[in-house]
Amino acid sequence: MLAVGASAQSRSDARHVAVEFVHPVIVGKRALPALALSHEDAELLRAPDDIVVTFDPLTVGEERFDVLDDDPFVRQELTETLYHVLWELVHVFLDRLGTASGDAGPAAFLYPFLGPRAGEDDAVLEDVSRSVVAKAREVSALRKQTLTENAAALVAAASALRRSLDAGGKLLAFGNGGSATDAMDVVADFRAAPQGWPSRPALDLTEDSAILTALANDVGTEVLFQRQVIAYGGEGDVALAISTSGGSPNIVAALAEARRRGLVTIALVGYDGGRIATERLADHVVVTRSEHVPRIQEAQATAYHALRELVEEPPG
Repeated sequence: MLAVGASAQSRSDARHVAVEFVHPVIVGKRALPALALSHEDAELLRAPDDIVVTFDPLTVGEERFDVLDDDPFVRQELTETLYHVLWELVHVFLDRLGTASGDAGPAAFLYPFLGPRAGEDDAVLEDVSRSVVAKAREVSALRKQTLTENAAALVAAASALRRSLDAGGKLLAFGNGGSATDAMDVVADFRAAPQGWPSRPALDLTEDSAILTALANDVGTEVLFQRQVIAYGGEGDVALAISTSGGSPNIVAALAEARRRGLVTIALVGYDGGRIATERLADHVVVTRSEHVPRIQEAQATAYHALRELVEEPPG
């Protein structure tokens, strides 16, 4: 699979697709070949059996998925749900084809009906269709929870971020895996928002592979973002951490370093908030209450899009 993005925002989606297929968040799922490339590189490397994925609208091979909404943020959020469900379905059907019993293995919690009692293919497809609708309803409810329960935190975070930017500060965003692609998207939205808002200074601490691999090889992964906060962060800047678990050691270390250096700290976290929420390791914490990583990431996209909008259009 070759994922191709034209804009900075869609390139973050392409990277998200690639990391989900190569490094599945469900333990035990196989690594599937996927690359995030430019159009030119995709044409150069494309093999006859490759499937190309493009964005805005999401197109997978010959299948086009139109999202009928004028808001570019909403379109991107719904597109993320689409490609997450695509990734889940690929693993479900690979597992089903590979086992005589139809056992979904570690994916059973996603699609419990794909067990030994599953019926014929038509019945399975019907169950899968119902499950897809259920997932759409689940993430809709999760987005609502994220925005309503954390409304005050989002407004306060946006206000602090706006003050920092107006005073000449900058945003530093970081996360691991799929959350790294979210950090990439956040930075793209601040540098060049599709709505035409003013460009804002923002750094993606997941961007430079030479820095990341040097730190990981010479020191360890725990310092990946901490060292960059030391290098780039200054008093009055803002650090935005994105973590589904709320407790990744390199995220915790970076937030601690940011506080020592006088940065405002914002964290988007999943599950019950993890260490970051429990120990109040960030000034502004937004908790998306779910244990399913894809759904958390989808709702977190809504949260950071709302944050970006609030920076330009603060509530009256």
